[in-house]
Amino acid sequence: MKIGLIGLKKSGKTTIFNALTGMDITTDQYSASKDEPNIASVRVSDPRITALSEMYRPKKTTYATLECMDFGGFKDSQGGERKEIFSGTELGLIKTVDALGLVVRNFHDQYIDSVLGEPDPFSDIDTVLSELILADLIVAETRLERINHQIQRGTKTPALELERDALARIHAFLEQGDVAVPPELTADEDKAVRGFRFLTLKPIIVILNSDESTFGRSTELLGMIWKRFCGIEFAGQFEMELNRLERDEAKAFMDDMGIGTSARERLTMAAYELLGYISFFTVGADEVRAWTIRRGGTAVDAAGAIHSDLARGFIRAECFAYDDLMTHGSEKALRDKGLIRLEGKTYPVRDGDILSIRFNT
Repeated sequence: MKIGLIGLKKSGKTTIFNALTGMDITTDQYSASKDEPNIASVRVSDPRITALSEMYRPKKTTYATLECMDFGGFKDSQGGERKEIFSGTELGLIKTVDALGLVVRNFHDQYIDSVLGEPDPFSDIDTVLSELILADLIVAETRLERINHQIQRGTKTPALELERDALARIHAFLEQGDVAVPPELTADEDKAVRGFRFLTLKPIIVILNSDESTFGRSTELLGMIWKRFCGIEFAGQFEMELNRLERDEAKAFMDDMGIGTSARERLTMAAYELLGYISFFTVGADEVRAWTIRRGGTAVDAAGAIHSDLARGFIRAECFAYDDLMTHGSEKALRDKGLIRLEGKTYPVRDGDILSIRFNT
């Protein structure tokens, strides 16, 4: 799973990135914009993996991971001479992310306030979305012009018409300006335009970057954000500094601020919910490992997440539930009670399933 952090200059994206990843990228107000995004892979905390590892005592324990990309801040198209919000390299990378983390400033800083004015989260959201819409409009219009030119020259095929109709629908969606409600595309239309990886069609998590004086006091603001998008609040600077403390000391400070879980855990939970991801597990003496698939994915999808050979040669999936294992204490007890099942290709994998794939290559 990949999350791309975007936002206006000085919104605190890199501070959020540091809080999520434990890295220590420079974040002072005078630091210049970076040419390349910061990238880090972070472990997805899951107490179930810890419990399974304690039970099986494997040689290796592997948690699911989240890749976080911190892109340079940008101005709106009327706020400077910059004509593109991302460089070619950045654009190629951001199109690969599964979701966008739109960071907006909800903190005060004497220098930043003097240059950019008071925090205005909703204005920042609209500004960033306008830039994403503009970038996607350019892509849609360019492709539509080429398709219409091909059709005028007599190259008219069902596939080309399907793509044109899907792009026309996306173009109309972009022009009306409200990206909170994406256009409804058929499965064939979605497949026809999937390669363009439009930024505005990606799920968006609005990250309200607050300071210690505003954190936890933005309920109304978050409620308004939730009317359009998934929203989450971080005390970015405070939570970045927690990474430098010992665990017990950090926990004490979190309790004082009313922060129950780490920034990484809160973002992960929000992303899993937004993207519809679930976790399943494989266990054994060699390795206990967490895997991620889309909710509704089948046993074959799960096999493919592990390795393409397992999906290609899939026979059956031996399956039992994490909760049952914790309740009864061992696989042997589960077998005695008939709680280990053999499932076929179309079995819908559930969050917390433990699978062993039987296959033939």
